[in-house]
Amino acid sequence: MLTTIFKAYYFVCLMFYEIVLFAPHARRIKGSALVENRVRSWDAPWAILAFFGMQLLPCVYVLTPWLRFADVGLPPWLGWLGVPTFACSLWLTWRAHVDLGRNWTPALQIKQGQSLVTAGVYRHVRHPIYAAQWLWAIAQALLLHNWLVGPLGLLSFAPVFFYRVPHEEQMMLEHFGDEYRAYMARTGRVIPRLGR
Repeated sequence: MLTTIFKAYYFVCLMFYEIVLFAPHARRIKGSALVENRVRSWDAPWAILAFFGMQLLPCVYVLTPWLRFADVGLPPWLGWLGVPTFACSLWLTWRAHVDLGRNWTPALQIKQGQSLVTAGVYRHVRHPIYAAQWLWAIAQALLLHNWLVGPLGLLSFAPVFFYRVPHEEQMMLEHFGDEYRAYMARTGRVIPRLGR
């Protein structure tokens, strides 16, 4: 019974992310003039990998019986720990989008008039949306008690993160120069620096 509740919660959070958090921001930036476009041929396969591991396969698991063969009996407290973890992920995604405003792009691009955002959650970490994705992947492992789908969020997001972030930070360094270098010195990538 509890596993059904955890699966339903995961699905509701996923739909909330897609409909309330992602879609409006994606619509808002359509047609924005680009100053720089660093989208590479390898970006799409990595994005597809994360989509497969954090959205598509979990939906298949939640909505069909096809992957039940991989279910595992984990303690219920893990699922209950996943509930606030996913809620924190959604809050952090929302807050990061609010703080970014029209500066957000889903790809390695810089738009005309884009500024370096260092306020709000960006005061503490450079990549709060990626931090939120890490929380999502952890929540997935805690909520979906399935040896295949549970850890797949972590396994599919990790390569995306480690591939994309260095390229993104290099682009920001080239575009914003010393301002971004100073920002990097006082903030952590996804975890706030203590004592700063």
